[in-house]
Amino acid sequence: MAALGWLTPRRRSATARSVLAGEASAEAARKTAQALDGTDADAGPPAGSEEAAEAAAAEAAAEAEPAEPEFPVAGDDLAAAFFDLDNTVMQGAAIFHFGRGLYKREFFHRRELARFAWQQAWFRLAGVEDPEHMQDARDSALSIVKGHKVSELMSIGEEIYDEYMAERIWPGTRALAQAHLDAGQKVWLVTAAPVETATIIARRLGLTGALGTVAESVDGIYTGRLVGEPLHGPAKAEAVRALAAAEGLDLERCAAYSDSHNDIPMLSLVGHPYAINPDTKLRKHARAHDWRLRDYRTGRKAVKVGVPAAAGVGAIAGGAAAAIALHRRRK
Repeated sequence: MAALGWLTPRRRSATARSVLAGEASAEAARKTAQALDGTDADAGPPAGSEEAAEAAAAEAAAEAEPAEPEFPVAGDDLAAAFFDLDNTVMQGAAIFHFGRGLYKREFFHRRELARFAWQQAWFRLAGVEDPEHMQDARDSALSIVKGHKVSELMSIGEEIYDEYMAERIWPGTRALAQAHLDAGQKVWLVTAAPVETATIIARRLGLTGALGTVAESVDGIYTGRLVGEPLHGPAKAEAVRALAAAEGLDLERCAAYSDSHNDIPMLSLVGHPYAINPDTKLRKHARAHDWRLRDYRTGRKAVKVGVPAAAGVGAIAGGAAAAIALHRRRK
């Protein structure tokens, strides 16, 4: 039964390591966003994404509730939006898609995939993520990238986004993010995925930047250690808190979006929390606290349809290749 321990989520409060992780992530996010302001930020999203954005906006408009007040408020420079990534903005987990790309590039071996295929299948079918399970995956990812250049992984990350992630963005959530941008607000991804991967995704979506797990590097080379801990649960809330303080934001005027009950600490920080494609616990919590809900897995609102996403055989097979190879053996 010990092998199934990761299936049981555990409540965690903020610790010194989660505060450190949050502050490190906020600092990295601000530096990256400032750099993009003068370069790629003006380039906008990739070619062909305009049509997708228009379609997404139409979808979101069709789902809008006329009774809701206008939101986000245009011109409110004290407000921003924070979006979880996995299963909120993108189908599945970024760390697994990234691992799929690394597998293709022979960073690890086929024989290590089968043992962990069911973990990604569970995530896709049930929408459940567990801190210990996800941390195991990230620990393995750290061992994989140890000794590699940050610039090398950034370049590979760009390719992996095009190969596996671009087609997995939820149009409805993308439209919500665009609404904040159109209102003149900054929009940040907040994810346990590596900050480099998260930054690539944020830039390709035309967002402001990303808060993610910060891996230590010395002279541009990964050491195989984290700064603090994975940006998960309470650490996400600390990152948002630190970024809001640095940016001079009023959290009561900010919005946050997530699918997971693990992100309740982050959602509870802001005045406008949204449950997107929510897991069972988050749906229950959101209804109890009168939070807004959206479910883009079915094309209908979660308040009307409360079922988990159905994943096809192809999606599970793809997730299997993304298992990040725990206990990796180098070639």
